[in-house]
Amino acid sequence: MRIPISAKLIVITTVLLLFVTGLIAVQSSNYFEKTSKQREENVNLDYASARATEMENVVRNILDKAKIAAVSLMKQTQNNETISQDLELNFDRDRDFIGLEILKIDGTAVTSVARRVKEEPLKQFELDKSYIDNLRAWMKFPVRNVSQGSIELVNGTYPKGPSLVTIGFPLIKDPQGRITHIALIDVQLSALQKPFSEQKERTFFLVDRKNIVLAHSDEKRAMAREDLSRYDVVRNAQTSATPRGQKHFVDPDTKENYFGAYARTSYGATVFSTISEDIISEPAREVRRKAFFVAGLVLSGAIFFIFVFSMTLTSPIETLAEMIGLVSKGNFDVKAASRIKSPFRDEVTDLAVAFDNMTDGLKERDKVKSLFSKFHGSSVTDDLMSQEIGLGGQNRDVVVFFSDIRGFTAFSENRSPEEVVEMLNEYFGVMVSIINKNSGVVDKFIGDAIMAVWGAPKGSDHDAHLALKACMEMRKGLNDLNAKRIARGQDPIMIGMGLHAGKAISGTIGSDERMEYTVIGNTVNTSSRIEAATKAFGTDLLISDDVMNLVGDAFKVDYAGAAEVKGRSEALKMFKVRGYKAENGEYIEVSTPYSDYKAEKVDKIKVA
Repeated sequence: MRIPISAKLIVITTVLLLFVTGLIAVQSSNYFEKTSKQREENVNLDYASARATEMENVVRNILDKAKIAAVSLMKQTQNNETISQDLELNFDRDRDFIGLEILKIDGTAVTSVARRVKEEPLKQFELDKSYIDNLRAWMKFPVRNVSQGSIELVNGTYPKGPSLVTIGFPLIKDPQGRITHIALIDVQLSALQKPFSEQKERTFFLVDRKNIVLAHSDEKRAMAREDLSRYDVVRNAQTSATPRGQKHFVDPDTKENYFGAYARTSYGATVFSTISEDIISEPAREVRRKAFFVAGLVLSGAIFFIFVFSMTLTSPIETLAEMIGLVSKGNFDVKAASRIKSPFRDEVTDLAVAFDNMTDGLKERDKVKSLFSKFHGSSVTDDLMSQEIGLGGQNRDVVVFFSDIRGFTAFSENRSPEEVVEMLNEYFGVMVSIINKNSGVVDKFIGDAIMAVWGAPKGSDHDAHLALKACMEMRKGLNDLNAKRIARGQDPIMIGMGLHAGKAISGTIGSDERMEYTVIGNTVNTSSRIEAATKAFGTDLLISDDVMNLVGDAFKVDYAGAAEVKGRSEALKMFKVRGYKAENGEYIEVSTPYSDYKAEKVDKIKVA
């Protein structure tokens, strides 16, 4: 599958940018979230501590006024005095105070010795002073804890009644230091609720020793006297040895994760500050979203610029690819540098220049190859160009062909050199074309003679068949050529052809300065003698018995006779070739007016 470079660049860059920007966004947001959580945990604890300190001050102010009022009430009760100024200032005029009661502790006995209740706040709920008695019974105030020196806060809010908090504190001690009297002050819940009324991302609340809400950011939960024992952070604060701490917990109602911090007060109540983990993480998530948004913008811009840049790269490459296709078809006149231009010199322009240098070299190489082919044939040229042929030779099985024009000496004596060359070029053009078509290699021209070979430099099992087939086609080709010559008023040409098969040395001979590719050996000499024997047997083509053994019955042949030739101790059997066997098994005769002629005596050939 073809994938454009521009697509590869975009994909690779996109993956890298996504990885880098994603990693940066995730790492930075995670770090920001981690530091945010650490900061919020510390801030949460600071808020809880600050609220606890504030509650200490609120309760201390209440206790300061309540103690003055309680002492005044005690004196008034004991001495049957009228209302003192201290009682009026510190109780009656304080809108937060509802009731004040003094209890005497005598062993296990608890006796109410003085009480003062404001009726006006109770009338709003259609209640009277007896409500305070019922309230004490309902709340089961921990009097014994107060008698042992502690300060206790209890949520005294009940349905259809005012929202109250009852605070108990030691009042009088005997000379032995035992607490003999305690005071209970009933205070409007709003006095404690004020510091917790801010509705922010954090939730603040105050609980007593039994985990009952005394004050809460959501005032309804304080008025409902909600029990928060189900919260892990609340239970942990009550059992912890440290007065301050923090804990992660899951809200049992919403199942959200929270950060909780607590700070215990000196009077037993505990202040809590909680914040949702989602709220803490939201800035980090916003940072992550913005980081991905910015990454998306960067990625979009990068893709655009990479696409534009890739066009400056891929367009010249595509042009080069198109030109390479033209070069592969033999067109070496293309010029890349003229079509690929850039305002700045870069590797692409260097490649275009190198491409032009390459095509110039290929053009020269093609000229050399074409020239070699004209002198040696395409197969020899290919081997020479691929450096498979060096100085030296190899012993090969070859089929050697020789042909000669009859009466050429007399013909050339009566013609001008131009006429002779013209005739030879026309004749060679026909014959060489037939030899090349049938995989033969023209070794050399010897005057009017042609020497060709099959089996060198590369051979096949069909070399003898191809060579003999070429001879049949040359017979017909000569007939066609003579028809043209006669039509032009020129004399026809007669030729003789000889074929022989055997071993020969194939290779390059000469020196490092000049070489020639050829085949040498007795087989070559014998083939030349067979061609010369065509005059003695009066035919245009003779083949040896070695060729006959290779082609079998593929051709129609007649035994011509035997002759003694130079270089052989025995007489050489030769055969005339009349035609070839068709695909249907019948022999087709190939004969022309120039196939047979009158035999004549030939030097060096002695017919047996």
